[in-house]
Amino acid sequence: MNTVASEPRLSHVACLSPAGLHRMAYWEWGDPDDDRVLLCVHGLTRTGRDFDAVARRLSAHYRVVCPDVVGRGQSDWLAEPAYYAVPQYVADMTTLIARLAPRELHWFGTSMGGLIGMTLGGLPGATAPSRDAADGRLQPPITRMLLNDIGPVIDPAGMMRIASYASEPTVFASFDDAVAYVRRVAATFGVHSDAQWRALAEHTMVERDGQWVKHYDPALTGPLGNLPPGAAAAAEALLWRAFEGLRCPTLLVRGAQSDLLHPSTLADMLARNPLAQAHEIPGVGHAPTFLDPAQIDVAEVFFLARD
Repeated sequence: MNTVASEPRLSHVACLSPAGLHRMAYWEWGDPDDDRVLLCVHGLTRTGRDFDAVARRLSAHYRVVCPDVVGRGQSDWLAEPAYYAVPQYVADMTTLIARLAPRELHWFGTSMGGLIGMTLGGLPGATAPSRDAADGRLQPPITRMLLNDIGPVIDPAGMMRIASYASEPTVFASFDDAVAYVRRVAATFGVHSDAQWRALAEHTMVERDGQWVKHYDPALTGPLGNLPPGAAAAAEALLWRAFEGLRCPTLLVRGAQSDLLHPSTLADMLARNPLAQAHEIPGVGHAPTFLDPAQIDVAEVFFLARD
């Protein structure tokens, strides 16, 4: 069994957008030569360090890789904010996967990270091999996927709540003030200890010129409010097609009080993909943080299961 490190390694990979090259940071846990990879992708305004507790547990079994999606954390900001969208994120993750060259690939996506996973996983060959590996397949399919509190239909009320705080300008005089802000806007994450709230704020807030600000490009929230007429319906249809195209065991985790993933959407997901199963976490809204050992147990049991 691998020795579990207390802190991750930080690396970068060069990715391409229509506006040019940008660097995406990723945090890596476990044996760097392990070709069994768990790729953990965070939510809209979060960072890869959200998965520290998961990674500490599961790096005994995987090389756990947790990117800061472009525009967040240690990653570059995009020169053109219009590209802060799922297609760009999917392209970046494809580049990262090619860099990692895993033999086996599992996906853990929270909120936006789940949308990225769904979209990527629904592509031909992404969750089932399109041809035999000996016949030149460039990378392995995703063989297990956990979607954390997200589905093809996003409840408008929940989306408006997130957009309202994600786009508001905030500057704090101290880290304690920043933690208090995170506790307020992320109250739906459920009950956490003081230490856990500080951990949730530590990598999503950053000190600049003696003040604490959000650790992401403020421009990344712009596309949320600039969808042309009909775009939401079209995106929903594409996501349904992608979800129905997943060809791997998929665990749908829902916070029992979620305002983003409606119970009816969860029921539709289970009906539309026979490889999906569901687990609901009580006392939590959007989204479960997987800091609690019992929540990590859910992920561990799912990912380490043998079909």
